[in-house]
Amino acid sequence: MSDSKIKMVAPPDGVSGEGFFATSLNDVVGMARANSLWPLPFATSCCGIEFMATMASHYDLARFGSERVSFSPRQADMLLVMGTISKKMGPILRQVYEQMAEPRWVIAVGACASSGGVFDTYSVLQGIDKVIPVDVYVPGCPPRPEQIVDGVMRLQELVRSESVRRRSSPEYQELLASYNIK
Repeated sequence: MSDSKIKMVAPPDGVSGEGFFATSLNDVVGMARANSLWPLPFATSCCGIEFMATMASHYDLARFGSERVSFSPRQADMLLVMGTISKKMGPILRQVYEQMAEPRWVIAVGACASSGGVFDTYSVLQGIDKVIPVDVYVPGCPPRPEQIVDGVMRLQELVRSESVRRRSSPEYQELLASYNIK
């Protein structure tokens, strides 16, 4: 590889030099969390198929630190809700969310998870934000794998810039209390 193709990444803000590097704890923890998200897929329909393509070799979500897909909420920190969620499934989704350890983040993938999609009926939940807080919305019906990758990258930016103390802040506790989550 020639030198012209090597792209150097600038260090985060701080003091750097030969043999040492100084930065804030928030930046280090944020970078570590953002680059090691463990996804938990909660797929109920066609968006789940697009997520499978996202994890496959062509799009390879593992490039972004999300290689270990977890099927246990206790071992995941990123919940991807994909597909139509009925009102009967709302409590189950909430239970899965509550079983995840803090810090935890949620991505609503597709129109159905974001707003109920084309199913404006009595039995379909009109957006998962009615039962759990959502950090990133990925539009589409179903969204392309590139859009899901973009949603994960947006979540990584949020995680990278999030304060270590945000989860214990009064604002965050108030948000959880608005969902009756302790």
